[in-house]
Amino acid sequence: MQQEHIDAGKAIQKRTGKTFYLATRFLPERVRNATHVLYAFFRIADEIVDDAADVPAAEQRAELESLRAQALGRAEPDDPVLEAFRELCDRYGIEDEEIETFLDAMESDIETDRYETYADLETYMRGSAASVGVMMTAIMEPDEPETALPHAVKLGEAFQMTNFLRDVREDVLERDRIYLPRETLRAHDVPERQVETLEYSESFRDAMAEELRRTEDLYREGVAGIRYLPEDCQLPVLLAAVLYAEHHAVIRDREYDVLSADPSLSTVRKLKCLAKTRWHWHWNRDPEAVFARVSAIPALEPDRRGPEHGDRVPTR
Repeated sequence: MQQEHIDAGKAIQKRTGKTFYLATRFLPERVRNATHVLYAFFRIADEIVDDAADVPAAEQRAELESLRAQALGRAEPDDPVLEAFRELCDRYGIEDEEIETFLDAMESDIETDRYETYADLETYMRGSAASVGVMMTAIMEPDEPETALPHAVKLGEAFQMTNFLRDVREDVLERDRIYLPRETLRAHDVPERQVETLEYSESFRDAMAEELRRTEDLYREGVAGIRYLPEDCQLPVLLAAVLYAEHHAVIRDREYDVLSADPSLSTVRKLKCLAKTRWHWHWNRDPEAVFARVSAIPALEPDRRGPEHGDRVPTR
């Protein structure tokens, strides 16, 4: 990949994904440059449907189809990021099917703005989040990709669920979307209209708490696989997990009120998370143990702890 292509991807990531960008800076150069390009490609696709309030659905689909053709090598790329993305896919063996799955999920955002069940949302995330995990794993080139992949998928889903829970207000106001499953809202007697009008209540708090707990299980499953990544990638991925999960502490501090304002992390808070994680990593190279000690994700109750959890000594 040419440096100008990498720089174009880096600029997009730095502008639109500050939390992930901070963690990306700790990746080895061989992975960091590819990550800039991957993230930029994801954002280009995402912005076609997320920043298109006045764009007709047919025009959004046409833009996505043009992007699809360029990403799959069926048309000449008209953007340096897309040129670099195609080279990256060829180099790391990222399959066309994974690209299609991701773009299909982006296309579903054009008309789908509510999810009946968590299973429905999970199906959407198979493209929008899991594919990101698959592609990121490919560029890291772990020794045992088949072992690392299921955990990478769960971590990708955890990151996206955190975004959904953090951005409820923004998604309602800017996109008329609600990613909280209707089944969860019904279980806690929260009318959908209440979310649409941004009315906070104890019932909404309980619905948010349920989804936060579900997301935290995804983090535990995802972090358990960091040990299968190359050693020079483990700390950066752990940092990303700690930083994203820190939003949960902010949400809890606000009594789960994500309707009156958007929860966010200050730069100082991010740097404190970074420093704390690096210090513990210096003394203990077990990703699960460090995550349990420094992250905002509560430890499991003893009766919920399985053999995969705990402060174990790494085996590799």
